[in-house]
Amino acid sequence: MEDPNTRMSKHRKIAVMGARNVGKSSLTVQFVESRFVESYYPTIENQFTKQVVLGKTAYTLEICDTAGQDEFSLINTKSLMGVKGVAIVYSCVNRASFEIVELIRDKILDQLGLDNVPTVIVANKIDLRDSGINGGRVDSREGAELAARLGAGFVECSAKLNIGVEDAVLQLLKRIEGIDGDLSDASKCSIM
Repeated sequence: MEDPNTRMSKHRKIAVMGARNVGKSSLTVQFVESRFVESYYPTIENQFTKQVVLGKTAYTLEICDTAGQDEFSLINTKSLMGVKGVAIVYSCVNRASFEIVELIRDKILDQLGLDNVPTVIVANKIDLRDSGINGGRVDSREGAELAARLGAGFVECSAKLNIGVEDAVLQLLKRIEGIDGDLSDASKCSIM
């Protein structure tokens, strides 16, 4: 007889995308390894795996940390194979990274041949928003409005301070699984 506490793990692949130097790798490493990566090394592509529990279901998340995008770069089709959801990251202190979020989303849909894919828009580096660094700040309202227009979720994060990082990934997983709001079981999340 099967132990009711034993859960089969569902596999879900997600991609973390966005412009260069927005903190995609820092967010991913913070989520997977609970540490902040201070230095910047341009990412070609990295794969990470993490076990999470959402409600009563265990998941094995395969996280594809992609190379930075700009309006001219091609998205690696191979890295999108099997992707069930996408986190598109921008820096809230870099307006140019915000302005290409929709373009990146459109490229992803084009590559996948889909009309829609579960998406969360992630505003990273909120710890720098009020620090005097001015590369064209993006306020919360603008990010939330863009996400609403794209039918995506929205989370503000600081990979450095570990604010909102877990929420971004779990919100994306909920979107992939079609879980609306804070269902009582779904709101009980744990990281393994």
